[in-house]
Amino acid sequence: MQAGLAPGFALVAAGVAGIEAGLAGFYGVLVALAVSAVLVWRERQAMLHPEWDRHRLLKLFVRAGLERLLLLAGLLLMGLAVLKLPPLPLLLGLVAAQFAWLVVATRRRAK
Repeated sequence: MQAGLAPGFALVAAGVAGIEAGLAGFYGVLVALAVSAVLVWRERQAMLHPEWDRHRLLKLFVRAGLERLLLLAGLLLMGLAVLKLPPLPLLLGLVAAQFAWLVVATRRRAK
């Protein structure tokens, strides 16, 4: 869902506020996709090892949270400071992609 949102959000942002805003929105969606990919990777890693005890799973949970936070901070810093992308479209893209992930995850659990 997040990967499919990236080009659509970029086109809408570019149409409304210009090409630079479109690129920033696209980057924001890609940041959310990268952060979600780390979560999925760690979740799959835990599922492959049913023998792990609660203590090890808790350590993996904390580690995944820290990895995601550092990745998010690093990618946002790169987008805002290095690439000099406009902050509002970048953050709107990030929030929209995270919200899309939340909707899909909620729907999946409801089924």
